[in-house]
Amino acid sequence: MNFELTEEQKMVQKMAKDFAENEIAPYVDEDEEHHHWRREIFQKMADLGLYGFSIDEEYGGNGMGFLEGVLAIEQVAKVHTSWRMAFNMQDWGPALTIQKFGTDAQKKEYIPKFVSGEYVGSFAMTEADVGSDVAGMKCRAEDKGDYYLLNGHKMWITNGTVCDRGLLYVKTDKDGGAKGITCFIMDYTLPGIERIAITTKVGLWASDTAEIVFENVKVPKELILGKLGQGFNICMTQLNGTRLGCSAGALGLSAACLEASIKYANERYQFGKQIGKYQLIQQQIAEMELEHAALEAMVYKAAWLKDKGLPNQKETSMSKLFGAKAAVHAANECMKLHGSFGYSTEYPCGRFLRDCKQFETLEGTSNMHTQIVANAALGYSTNRA
Repeated sequence: MNFELTEEQKMVQKMAKDFAENEIAPYVDEDEEHHHWRREIFQKMADLGLYGFSIDEEYGGNGMGFLEGVLAIEQVAKVHTSWRMAFNMQDWGPALTIQKFGTDAQKKEYIPKFVSGEYVGSFAMTEADVGSDVAGMKCRAEDKGDYYLLNGHKMWITNGTVCDRGLLYVKTDKDGGAKGITCFIMDYTLPGIERIAITTKVGLWASDTAEIVFENVKVPKELILGKLGQGFNICMTQLNGTRLGCSAGALGLSAACLEASIKYANERYQFGKQIGKYQLIQQQIAEMELEHAALEAMVYKAAWLKDKGLPNQKETSMSKLFGAKAAVHAANECMKLHGSFGYSTEYPCGRFLRDCKQFETLEGTSNMHTQIVANAALGYSTNRA
């Protein structure tokens, strides 16, 4: 691997940094207070081409890959972690998955609209009783000849109240287990859909989250993505992309915690000197610095492998697993280092701590990723591209 970023990659990094600081940062406190997802920020990100990483240029892609995408997500998440979600909902979720499994007609119809922001995207697999056990989902679509009749519900769906289209994973064969799951490119304008905002979250307050209820929704058959019963494979392939977006978000939050801690350690004086001069504070900073650097190497390597088309499932899960550990530790240390001020709303430590916990759950729990990494290391599973 070449550890020197290209000039183009540095430009992407700077562009995302400038955008986040100029367009997102001014609204962080307001949007956190009101749990507000801001459409204008979403659209500005689209206008900059931030939803086009790894997408073919014929469908509106920006001509760049996963590594460039990671650089952009990192900078956005550093300013406001809620906005790292947009990349997965538009790019490495629906758009990239349709590019891999869709028909030519589906690719032409949907991908450009996700990339441009015309469609707000989502993907829905989780249910109230189904998280890691994807094959155990209950939401069902029955073949009625000309259409599928959809009934059930999905839970914890990002962009759930605002999405126009998205990937929906449901059972088309209730007794088929993993082979009974089918993926639809869901049209959320169809009758029979109720969306219920979830506002009782610990963190990610500026990210829209919802429960979605489907009651006798008639879904046209042309909305099937891939083949009937192929949904589990499509889901696992999609997750291997969106998990990288999650890892990059953890990297951004880790950087924010580290930067805030260093700044405060140099500004705060106790007993006549900067607290950064004390050994135990230095130990906190050193541990955060080490973990951030290690996470950066993991995330960048996973992205590099993806861009080369090389096996990367293990490396992606490693970056996701360690990203959760590093982000949680960094947020906790950041709050401790700030003392009583860390517990106030004057500093962002509380937001960091609230937002970091999502990395242990979303895109697969830390337990699941531990299992993936261990099985790959032990030779019990194949490391897939």
